[in-house]
Amino acid sequence: MSKAVKDKWRRKESYDIILPRYFGETKVGETPAEVPDAVKGRVFETTLAAITGDFSQEYMKMYFQVVGVEDHRALTVFKGHEYLRDYLRSLVRRRSTKVDGFYRVTTQDGYRVKIVVTAMTQSRIKTSQELSIREIMRAVVDEKAKTLTFDQIAHEMVLGKLASDIYNQARKVTALRHVGVRKSELIATPLPA
Repeated sequence: MSKAVKDKWRRKESYDIILPRYFGETKVGETPAEVPDAVKGRVFETTLAAITGDFSQEYMKMYFQVVGVEDHRALTVFKGHEYLRDYLRSLVRRRSTKVDGFYRVTTQDGYRVKIVVTAMTQSRIKTSQELSIREIMRAVVDEKAKTLTFDQIAHEMVLGKLASDIYNQARKVTALRHVGVRKSELIATPLPA
């Protein structure tokens, strides 16, 4: 290794990646950078299990984007989440229907979010039943977006409250095996006043 490469790494300082307040403001990693501005905009990836300490939640990948730096602490915002591909594949069964709903909503505090909800049924269902389930998904997601702030809706998507509310209404249409928010993405933040 050349001396120039060693010196370049020596000049870099380590910045702690700190989760947003609504996920506990804990440190989940570190990132090297020469200047604090170089850290802004970086997206950090972790799993829900690493945050909660519960290994059964290892199936969910979460993304946090650095929005600011305060004395070697990189402050983040929730950027989105998704199920691991292996986990999603394990949910699919023969002779059952997978119902997906794709929604773009604006939260109460002005954040634009893309939400993908997936429901797996016990048996094959008719197209009319699929449409009913999608309508229920749309109604619940829209209602949550109108009444909750971004941090509250992020919490409900990740911890399963949103999926639970959809499940409780959609099970009246047909027997369901699984309902979950399989993916979310922060599209836009509100403009500062």
